[in-house]
Amino acid sequence: MNVPLETAVKVTGATLDNRDAAPAALQVSTDTRTLQPGDTFLALRGERYDGHDFVAQALSRGAAMFVVEHSDARIPKVATMLVQDTKAAYMALAGAARTLFGGRVIAITGSTGKTTTKSFLAALLATKYGDRVLAAPENENNEIGVSKLLLNASDAEHDVLVVEMGARHYGDVAALVEIARPQIGIITNIGEAHLEIMGSRERLEETKWGIFCGGARSVLNAGDEASRRRASLLTRPPHWFAAEPPSDGAQLETLTTLKGDCVIHRSRGRSVEDAVEVRVTGRHNRENLAAAIAGALELDVPLERLVSVIPNVELPKGRYDRIPVAHGVQLIYDAYNANASGMIAALDAFALEQASRRIAMLASMAELGDESSALHERVGAHAAGRVDVLLVQGEFADELARGARRAGMRLEQIVSVPANAHAARWLREHARQGDVVLLKGSRKYKLEEIVEELRP
Repeated sequence: MNVPLETAVKVTGATLDNRDAAPAALQVSTDTRTLQPGDTFLALRGERYDGHDFVAQALSRGAAMFVVEHSDARIPKVATMLVQDTKAAYMALAGAARTLFGGRVIAITGSTGKTTTKSFLAALLATKYGDRVLAAPENENNEIGVSKLLLNASDAEHDVLVVEMGARHYGDVAALVEIARPQIGIITNIGEAHLEIMGSRERLEETKWGIFCGGARSVLNAGDEASRRRASLLTRPPHWFAAEPPSDGAQLETLTTLKGDCVIHRSRGRSVEDAVEVRVTGRHNRENLAAAIAGALELDVPLERLVSVIPNVELPKGRYDRIPVAHGVQLIYDAYNANASGMIAALDAFALEQASRRIAMLASMAELGDESSALHERVGAHAAGRVDVLLVQGEFADELARGARRAGMRLEQIVSVPANAHAARWLREHARQGDVVLLKGSRKYKLEEIVEELRP
């Protein structure tokens, strides 16, 4: 979305140098590798980079104007907007772009399942909106990713934006809502992610609930305790979703569920049921799919259209990827990231695998604060009844093992490995034909290295 120059200066509070050379509207780029002639280059700063170092390169690629923090980054005779904070300016420009966008915006947050639900939802919406649906790739869900999506939107090309909203700090979601202003908000669940940084479960819940601070219609998980507890705070009844019909489902005014091979949608006393083939693995992913179906219904996609597409939806990369390796062994890579709820859900799905042996390689989870030890023991205990062999790694490997032992797993079934290379070596030496191996853990442990080690 091109932001008019005067609007851009106003919302960012910028000082504009060389106004006569400035473009009438800004097409914003933060990456010189994709910058097009005539774009405005905004110099973001990160932990490992500073966009100000690339101003000269941006000029050589045809940048028409710059947004910078440092006056010494200005170039003579080239239009420059000088701002106090380029990230804040980027978000302000994104908010201006959102104001100009005439389509609809649906946002997704939650402790787990955000990216999967976004992927499912974008595929379902295509049945009505075709390629006029814009969703961020992968997990670009922070201030930079959401701003980029909004600035890439265009009334000429898009009718719907699907925005994923992540949160590592208290209040992050509300800050994203301020610029994205979604009409519909989905909370997949409220678990334990980033507890250490958030400070408490209450602050975590408040942060996720911020998705409704702009008045968005709510789509909520009927099986999520925090959502059920907080639903009374909403001005309108939610659209509930569930992987299976909840026991008190009749009390929920609007409810979308997947029951076996049927999708059931009930609203205002009227119920519609359609047969459907669901191919995604795991109850948690059926839950994500139900959330996506509910979101698509809120955006006026008829249920009969959705039913025709549901069998074709696929999990995003890194989510329960099935990878055959040597000697008839299969790996299931589900290590994009991890918290306790996600680990437990993956183990439940893994327990249904038909295998000679089910072997789980569990790495530790991150950012769980004071609850770290207890949550790792809980995951270890959950694994004990679902796997035949448990490999553990990372900062809380002992707690994972202790939980498994307390739940009845024998000592010889538990293997502690100091690093990915050791895990790969153990699997090469001990895994045999018919075994299935789950790789699950925090992103920091880079379990994809085990996949690479074991590929034929």
